[in-house]
Amino acid sequence: MSRFSLLPLGIFLSLATAGLHAQNVEAQRAALRTAIANAEAGKADDASISGLRNHPLYGWLEYARLRRNIDTLATSQAQDFLKRYQGQAVAETFRAAWLPALARRQDWPTLLANYTSSTDPGLRCAVLNARQATGKADAQWTSEAQALWRSSGKSLPDACDPVFAVLASRGGLPAALRWERIDAAADAQQPAVMRAAARGLPAAELAQANDYAAFVDKPDARALNWPKNERSRRIATDGLEKLAKTDPGAAEQQLPQYTRALELSAAQQGQVRYQIALWTVASYLPESALRLAAVPESAYDERLHEWRTREAMARGDWPAALAAIRKMPPAQRNDSRWRWFEGRLLEKTGKSADATALYRAAASEPTFHGFLAADKLKQPYALCPWNPGDSAQAKSSVARDPALVRALELFKIERPLWAAREWADALSRFDDTQRRLAVEVASDNGWFDRAVFALKGPQEQRLYKLRFPLHHDDSIRREAARNALDPAWIAAEIRAESIFNPSARSPANAMGLMQVLPATGASVAKRIGLSGYGGAASLYDPDTNIAIGSAYLRQLMDKYNGQPYVTIAAYNAGPTPTARWQSQRPDFDPDFWIETISYKETREYVARVLAFSVIYDWRLNGDAATLSERMVGKIDTRRKPFTCPSVPVVTSGSR
Repeated sequence: MSRFSLLPLGIFLSLATAGLHAQNVEAQRAALRTAIANAEAGKADDASISGLRNHPLYGWLEYARLRRNIDTLATSQAQDFLKRYQGQAVAETFRAAWLPALARRQDWPTLLANYTSSTDPGLRCAVLNARQATGKADAQWTSEAQALWRSSGKSLPDACDPVFAVLASRGGLPAALRWERIDAAADAQQPAVMRAAARGLPAAELAQANDYAAFVDKPDARALNWPKNERSRRIATDGLEKLAKTDPGAAEQQLPQYTRALELSAAQQGQVRYQIALWTVASYLPESALRLAAVPESAYDERLHEWRTREAMARGDWPAALAAIRKMPPAQRNDSRWRWFEGRLLEKTGKSADATALYRAAASEPTFHGFLAADKLKQPYALCPWNPGDSAQAKSSVARDPALVRALELFKIERPLWAAREWADALSRFDDTQRRLAVEVASDNGWFDRAVFALKGPQEQRLYKLRFPLHHDDSIRREAARNALDPAWIAAEIRAESIFNPSARSPANAMGLMQVLPATGASVAKRIGLSGYGGAASLYDPDTNIAIGSAYLRQLMDKYNGQPYVTIAAYNAGPTPTARWQSQRPDFDPDFWIETISYKETREYVARVLAFSVIYDWRLNGDAATLSERMVGKIDTRRKPFTCPSVPVVTSGSR
C-alpha cells in the first residue's frame, strides 16, 4: 500500500491540486529533500528543481537557495520573495535572516523599509543603528535605546554597542541609568556586564562599581568597608548567593561578618541561606538538615519545601518529612504527589487510619502517585477519556489549510524547525476546535508530538489516544516477548524518549524511537547478534531501534535484579549515579527511593514512564497490571479495570 493512501482526504486533495499525484508523492519528497540539501550546499541549479515549482514547499526550496547567499543577495530578489510569499511562515523566516544581513552591510534604508516589530534585541539594536545613521535619532529613539539598556542585566548583542555609544554621547546614559543596569547585572550575577555598564561613571563611582563587580565575581573582605547603604547590601547579597552555588560552606562562614558590617536585613540573609541550603541538600550533604533549618520560613518556596521533605525522607526521618509536607502551601500540598506521601508518612508514623482520605483524593488523578493510591485502596484506576465527536467534514476542512499541509510535508521530509513555523502559523488562525483537529490530523500523519505541545487545559488532556499514540505495536509486542518485558513499558519508554518520532536525535546524540546512543547500539547489536545492523544510521529504523532498545532494557533489568524502577533510572541517568542512589538508600521502598533521586530529570522521568506504562497497558489491553507490582517487575499478576470518577481530574503529572 502506498504511504500516500494513509493521508487524510484534505491533504490528499491539497497535494493533488498542487500537482502531486499518488503514484509519485514519495518520489517528489525524495527529490525535494535532495534539492533543498543541494541548495544549502550551493549546488542547486534551475534544471534540477524545475519539476518542483508546483510543490507546496517550493517556497522553502527558494528560501534555502536565497539563504545560502544572504549577504550578497540583491534587494530586488529579496523583496520579490517577500511579496510572493507575503503572509506565509517562509516569508517571515526569510525576513529574520535577511534583515541581519542588511545590518551587516549597513544598508540602512532597506533595513528600515522591510523591518517589522521584533523581540530580538540584536535586530532591535540594528534598527536603532539604522535610524541613527539616517538622521532619525529623535526623542523616541532615545527612549527606545534606554529601554533596551535597562531591559536585562545580562549581556546584549554586539549590535547594541554602537547604540549605547551614541546614547552616551548624547547624554542619554546618566549615572542613575548606569547604576540601574549595574544593579540588574548584579542580581543576574554578571560581573562583566557590571563593569561594562560602569564605564562613563565619575571616577569615585567607577571605582565603587568595579569593587562591587569584583565582589560578585569572588567575595573579599574589602566589602566590609563599603558604604552602609541599600545598594551595598543588595550587591553583597548577590555575591554571597553566587558563592553559595559553588561553595555553600564558604558562603555560610562569611555571611555573619557581612551581615554585621553592612547590616543585611533578615530577608537578605534569608536569600543567601536559601541558596546555601539548596546547593547543600541537592546532594544530600550531611549539613543539609541544619542548613535547611537556618532558612527562615518566609524565604521558602515550593522548590525548597520539596527539598526539605526529600532530605528528611532520605534520612528516614518520617516525622520530619511529614512535618515538612504540612508546611507546604495548600496548592502544593494538595498535589497528588504530596497527598500520596503524606498518607505514606502517616502510615510510617503509626497513623494509618488518617491516611485513607489522602489516598482517596490522590486516587482521583491519573498520575504515578494517583495510580499508587488506587492500588493502596484496591480500587480501579481513574481515567476519563474524552471523545469530542467532531465531524469528518470539519477535520477535512482543517486538513486542507495550506499552512498545515506545508507543515506536514516539512515534517515528512525531516525539516522539523520549518515544520514548526508553518504549524504555528496555521494555529495562529485556528479556534480551539480547529486546533484540536489539527492535532488529530498531525497524529494521523505520524507527527505525534503535536498532541503533547498543542493540547491545552484539563478537557483536552483527556484525549488519551492522541496524547499516548500507539505505533509500531507489532514490533513492540515482538521484542517484548523476545526479552520477557512488558510491552506497555516499551511503549512508555518510546513515548517518554521520542514521542514516537523515529528520526528523533538528542543533543547527546541519542537516536531514534528509544533514544539509543550509537556506542550502546553497536554493543547491544553485537551481543544479540542482530543481523543487518549497519552502524548508527540503523538506529533510525524503527524495528532496529526497538529491538536494540528492548534488549538494552533487558540487559539493565538483569543487572538490577529485575527491578523496573531502578532500571528506568539507569536508562535515563546511567549506571554511575544509579549505583550511588542504590548505595545511599539500599532498603528504601520503591516510591521513597524514586522520590529521593537527586536528579530532577531522572526523578520525574521514572515516575512518568511508570505512569505511562499503566496508560499504555490500557491502550493495549483495556485494563492494566497494578502499578505497585509493575514497578518491582511483577506483571503476570492482578489486573485492574479503569473507571471515570464523577468529577474527572487531569493534572500535568500525566503529561
